[in-house]
Amino acid sequence: MFSRSFASKDRVSKVSRSKRSFKNSAKPRLQEPESPPLGSTLMSPVVTITVGREQRLFAAHEDILSVSPFFAVACRGQFYEAHSKRIDLPDEEPEVFSCVLEYLYKGDYYPRLLHNKRRNSWELEDAKLQHENGGRVGAESTILLPDMDGVVLRDTVVYCVADKYGLDPLKRLSLRKQGLQTGIEVGTILRSARFAYDHTPDTDSRLRAHYLALIIRCRKTFKRSGTMQMEMERGGKLFFDLFVALANHVDDIAEIG
Repeated sequence: MFSRSFASKDRVSKVSRSKRSFKNSAKPRLQEPESPPLGSTLMSPVVTITVGREQRLFAAHEDILSVSPFFAVACRGQFYEAHSKRIDLPDEEPEVFSCVLEYLYKGDYYPRLLHNKRRNSWELEDAKLQHENGGRVGAESTILLPDMDGVVLRDTVVYCVADKYGLDPLKRLSLRKQGLQTGIEVGTILRSARFAYDHTPDTDSRLRAHYLALIIRCRKTFKRSGTMQMEMERGGKLFFDLFVALANHVDDIAEIG
């Protein structure tokens, strides 16, 4: 058994292998946003979207929403009245839907992905602030989900929602952003991994593989974590996949040796 350690300082210092320094950094370039749909003049009908248990209201142009196959179907035939176009999403989180809407209009969502020409690498626009904050993720990087008994990484939830809405480019973007996060607490990672397993199909392994690789890469931190021990005792497909990934990792090392 692992030795128990419930210290709140258990954090994964890096999610990405890339080394980043923020001293004398070149001014990063904003990722080029994707254009609105071809032929869009932002003059199409405006759709009202009611989101979450508190029924937060959003508004978006129909042709922008229709980039998503999910919303394209909704805009064609799921309105009760043609003159009052409205979509109800009671099970979605307003904060996450806001990210989706921002992406549909701008090709990205906050914090945006920036390209640093000097290092020829990608980083998040608030990376310098995060570095000055001791490497800890900011509050905007996580979201509180009552059903998960704590916070999970917002990019993970965005990925799962993008899968539901048929937005593959948004899935790739959110996955890339997750790889740039640092200073994440073990409990947040494990809750996020469970959320990913619960909200992605078995045929979509990209997000799951991200978490498996992260745990293996930072195994020293996870090994001494009491949170990890409790999660393993709860069990689930996550930990069987982790065992298989670890076995493959050991086999690869043995072959190299």
